[in-house]
Amino acid sequence: MIELLVVVSLVIILASIGMAQYKSGVVRAQEAVLKEDLFRMRDVLDQYFADKQQHPQTLEELVTAGYLRAIPKDPFTGSAETWQIVEAEPDPSNPAAQLGIYDVKSGSDKTALDGSKYSEW
Repeated sequence: MIELLVVVSLVIILASIGMAQYKSGVVRAQEAVLKEDLFRMRDVLDQYFADKQQHPQTLEELVTAGYLRAIPKDPFTGSAETWQIVEAEPDPSNPAAQLGIYDVKSGSDKTALDGSKYSEW
């Protein structure tokens, strides 16, 4: 009976270690997806500006212009609507020009494994 209790307790300990590794692995995978999505969207924003000499007004404009197939979902919010956009600075030589999207950040308020906020990436 004692041997069975020891074996069961060892199995429980190993299962809990495995579960913790699994959960952190899922978070690491979501962080990798977020980094890749941010890199791609920022690259597309730069390409759009280089081609059209203006920033896009919406993220959907990148899709309609053919720069993206679809706006990716934020892996931590699960929605493509939660991206936080950063508007471009006004151009002092052309103050009447429309401001557009200069940068994009995650809409999540969660904290990353390294201690930073996803919304600051």
